[in-house]
Amino acid sequence: MPRPADNAGPADPSAESRARLSSDWPRARLHVVTGKGGTGKTTVAGALALALAADGRRTLIVEVEGRQGLAQLFDTPPLPYAERRVAVAPGGGEVRALAVDAEEALLDYLDMFYRLGTAGRALKRLGAIDFATTIAPGLRDVLLTGKVKEAVTRTEQGRRARGRVYDAVVLDAPPTGRIARFLNVTAETAKLAKVGPIKTQSEGVAAILRSPLTAVHVVTLLEEMPVQETADATAELAELGMSVGAIIVNETRPALLDGGKVTQAELRRGLSSAGLPADRATVAGLAAEVAEYRARLELERRLRGELDKLDRLMLELPLLPEGIDVSALYSLAETLTKQGVVTA
Repeated sequence: MPRPADNAGPADPSAESRARLSSDWPRARLHVVTGKGGTGKTTVAGALALALAADGRRTLIVEVEGRQGLAQLFDTPPLPYAERRVAVAPGGGEVRALAVDAEEALLDYLDMFYRLGTAGRALKRLGAIDFATTIAPGLRDVLLTGKVKEAVTRTEQGRRARGRVYDAVVLDAPPTGRIARFLNVTAETAKLAKVGPIKTQSEGVAAILRSPLTAVHVVTLLEEMPVQETADATAELAELGMSVGAIIVNETRPALLDGGKVTQAELRRGLSSAGLPADRATVAGLAAEVAEYRARLELERRLRGELDKLDRLMLELPLLPEGIDVSALYSLAETLTKQGVVTA
């Protein structure tokens, strides 16, 4: 699969390359973003939502873990259980965000299928809803994914040719260690119900998740554990019949050294020409750092090879030394667009 050259950082492809990369990007409407904790999963999900909202489109980004990570990312107040605009994309597009709460989703569910509006609220005050979602964790996942499915399929009269409210939905999903179980709602709810609305709801969600409408993207770093979890997650998702879209390598850095060997004599001359101390201890310390850096480059080369074996579209995002703020988020979104990320 096409990707930037080893250790080169994100590419800036030509128009021809962009066209090829765009053809590899999945034509999905639901983009599920997962990754090992610490890989920048939420940041990548936010950048992806911005990229998909370019040129007047509308996207929804959803979080389901109750961390309010999206509010922090987009520098907004804590998100309610309601869709709120959090960003304007290049070209006049719009990003909305939603923090899905399992209890509120269950109230929606009770009102939709059983018309329990006011009674459902009373159940919440009595603690029954919290009890139900605690003793039946499979139900919790059905409710969360069901709300996402509703956003993907929701239509609005007069909204474009196909009438969709959202051109794309991005789900900031649980990490790779839990993603397969979270998305495998049919198996989980089989433990809860054999017939009825819960079964129907879970089967409807499962149909969307296993269709071309959905792509699961895995965020990783060029480190041992994230790469291993990426390999495990892609295999597990494939076994469940779910489409793995792109592997997104986050926080990449350009190589600072070429393939040639750097001798201590060269280091000494370089330090001297820069007007820096070039005594034996300084040169030896710098040589040790060079060796450590080369070992790091070799590790990254090997890990890229492991990712290549997965045979998936691979995208890269750069390490931003000054950290992530809203401005940085737009920069990452632009990088994704240059690598072929488009709305179906």
